[in-house]
Amino acid sequence: MTEKKFPVGVATGVGSWPGVDAREAAAIVVGELPELPHLVELPGRGLGADMIGRAAALLVDLPLDTSTTGYRVAQRPGPVTRLARDLLARDLDALEEAWELAGRRGTDQPVKVQAVGPLTLASQVELVGGHRALTDPGARRDLAESLAEGVRAHVADVERRLGSPVLVQFDEPGLRAVLDGSLTGVSILQTPRALPEPEALAVLHAVVAAVEVPVLVHCCAAAPPLDLLRRSGAAMVGLDVSVLTAADLDGVGELLEDGLSLALGLVPTAPPERVPGWRELGRPAVTLTDRLGFPRTVLADRVLVTPSCGLAGANGAWSRRALRSASELARAFADGAEFD
Repeated sequence: MTEKKFPVGVATGVGSWPGVDAREAAAIVVGELPELPHLVELPGRGLGADMIGRAAALLVDLPLDTSTTGYRVAQRPGPVTRLARDLLARDLDALEEAWELAGRRGTDQPVKVQAVGPLTLASQVELVGGHRALTDPGARRDLAESLAEGVRAHVADVERRLGSPVLVQFDEPGLRAVLDGSLTGVSILQTPRALPEPEALAVLHAVVAAVEVPVLVHCCAAAPPLDLLRRSGAAMVGLDVSVLTAADLDGVGELLEDGLSLALGLVPTAPPERVPGWRELGRPAVTLTDRLGFPRTVLADRVLVTPSCGLAGANGAWSRRALRSASELARAFADGAEFD
């Protein structure tokens, strides 16, 4: 197989998908995203199927259970961990079936898998006493190491099933709250402190390096910490273009100057009143490129097109249309289409 890398000039999804039918979702994603399909997440199935629940299926020797407020580290695997593993196995079976039907087994066609990033995970998982794991340096380290080991094993399993290269996306929607100290605690007197950026960077960088395949770190929140993401070791950074402001311009430019590629969220996750064409969808990216002073060819050479975030909250019809629109826009970028 050829060297693994994140393709550019193509489209992919962020991760989550509406509904509960894994086979239908896999068939749609493989069909609509011919260059970079992904293993979908179906949080509509409930416990064990959301972003943190998926982590329960991946963590090694660190089982999760639930509490009244969310997921909690447990002493031994219980129903929550077993359910999460069962749901992941069903999703993999569905993707493997769709892959076979599409004739892609044993090809150089890459596929993307997603996992919650170590900092968002630590911010959402509780310890036995009810405190967030983020507040305990040892717990942060243990979670990060367990996650990295689990994702490595997950990648190997998907590669074995599909006979194709696998790329990894870490989702860090909570990264800004981790750095700002805006998370809530078990009481007003126990609010987690802001995690210093060097400590956060060390955690994320270690996990990115440990998975040993090209990594995309995705942060669709407003005011993304672009300097930290640039130094994380990721090959690509995913951003929601609609939340970027003038204050983010220098950071985006530095990402490109440092040789990173961008996964730009350009297709809305909610169905609009009128379906926009590729020219309208791509204009924010063209404007961004022009303001940064880069040639527009960067949109073909360094950009992956995605919806602005996961599609779990959309209806099935728009989700499919969103992937198709992303693919159309990626082709327009690759072909050097005119946007003026």
